[in-house]
Amino acid sequence: MIARIWRGRTSSADADDYVEYLERTGMPAYRATPGNLGAYLLRREDGERTEFVTLSLWESMDAVRAFAGEDPERAVFYPEDDRFLVDRETSVTHFAVSGGREPGSHGRGTGSPGRPR
Repeated sequence: MIARIWRGRTSSADADDYVEYLERTGMPAYRATPGNLGAYLLRREDGERTEFVTLSLWESMDAVRAFAGEDPERAVFYPEDDRFLVDRETSVTHFAVSGGREPGSHGRGTGSPGRPR
């Protein structure tokens, strides 16, 4: 499994509108791509700015390329991103994911019933 991470910042005044915008553009695009295992939007208030991190999980780098194109290290932007973003990374970081549960496997771990895992 591959984790894809991108960071950007808006003014705090634009943060709620940016969330709504991402929920109409980038997040559905992530989730609709075959091989996507989940997409999450993280938000952190930081004074007059709000930091956003997109975290998406993928079956493979081939699945990432299906979303991002032939240069998977390049960030994908949408038409109104310039309106909202005051700072952004133009590249993304990919990590191989080890351990943990696959998305959607809630409660399907191993171990004895009634015992902490």
